[in-house]
Amino acid sequence: MSEQQGAPWGRVADDGTVYVRTADGEREVGQYPEGSPDEALAFFTDRYDALAFEVELLEQRIAGGALAPDEAEASVRTVRNAVVDAHAVGDLAALETRLEALGPVIAARREERKAERAKRVAASRERKEGIVAEAEKLATSRDWRNGANRLRDLLEEWKGLPRLERAADDALWRRFSTARTSYTKARKAHFAELHEKRDVAKVVKERLASEAEKLADSTDWGATAGRFRDLMREWKAVGPAPRDVDEALWKRFRGAQDRFFGARDEANAELDREFAANAEVKERLLTEAEALLPVTDLETAKRVFRGISERWDAAGKVPRGRIKELEGRIRAVEQAIRGVEDEQWQRSDPEKSARADDMIGKLQTAIDDIRGDLDAARAAGDEKAIRELEENLASRQAFLDMARKAAADFGS
Repeated sequence: MSEQQGAPWGRVADDGTVYVRTADGEREVGQYPEGSPDEALAFFTDRYDALAFEVELLEQRIAGGALAPDEAEASVRTVRNAVVDAHAVGDLAALETRLEALGPVIAARREERKAERAKRVAASRERKEGIVAEAEKLATSRDWRNGANRLRDLLEEWKGLPRLERAADDALWRRFSTARTSYTKARKAHFAELHEKRDVAKVVKERLASEAEKLADSTDWGATAGRFRDLMREWKAVGPAPRDVDEALWKRFRGAQDRFFGARDEANAELDREFAANAEVKERLLTEAEALLPVTDLETAKRVFRGISERWDAAGKVPRGRIKELEGRIRAVEQAIRGVEDEQWQRSDPEKSARADDMIGKLQTAIDDIRGDLDAARAAGDEKAIRELEENLASRQAFLDMARKAAADFGS
């Protein structure tokens, strides 16, 4: 083919040499001696098309943000070098122009990424400062149950955050690490102390359980009940033993306690059954006593009531649940009779005010003494003494009420 034959961007010489046309003139790109001129141009045009496709693909990847700015620049340089010295036929200048146009696009992407990174870093700084503040707060707390788990979560979150500038990041990390170390040391010290206390508690509770088991079959109800109360106070005060033995020790202690108090309750129930008949006798006596009211004949009422009182005392004890009721009713009759007697005495005795005041003082002193003894009996769990003192206190209180009424009537 002659040199005049060819395409717009290249030609094929008669010797098979292929040239590409550029702004600076023709440039030899290769030879294709064995084919026709059309085949030669097609061969080198296909090379151009491959370069054009590569430029187009690069444009798309850069526009879509698939390449980082530095990576994009390197790719543009590589493709540009390939275009400049390309052994291809086509508008190579247009490809260079398209590659040059990617420079501003890459610069814009770089600024966008810079702004995005600045935003991420600012958010990271804020969150890391929040993590440090929370960690330092945990370091001064005693939340041993949740604190360790929370610090682990904060550490994992820290690892996923972008780094800051080195100095700022290192400073925040040191604070975070110091807080974690401080908390961990305090937590270890706490559990070491707790372990020691639980070992001590185990020894104490073993002793308490053993003593409780020795007391379980005692029939000294009052003293033993008091001792069980003391043992329970010690048990609560000593705190928990190691978990694997604490429940077993409690079952031993509680079992012994239940056995004792169950036996005591059964014994008291038996006494109550025995005293039920006495209560029936006292109910009949109350019917007789309450029939004396209202008092119309003081001397007769006093004489009859003395006989009733003697039979009342001889009747014996009643069930505990009925003491207050029965004693209250008999004392009410006694007070009514004494009230009538006091009225007559006040009308006849010129020194009744002085005597009433003296009696009130003595009764009050006696009542105070009885109350002190009653408190001591209750503390000791002495059921027998408690019942006797309660009866005595009720009687004394009735007398005191009558004495006060006499004094009040005299003053009126």
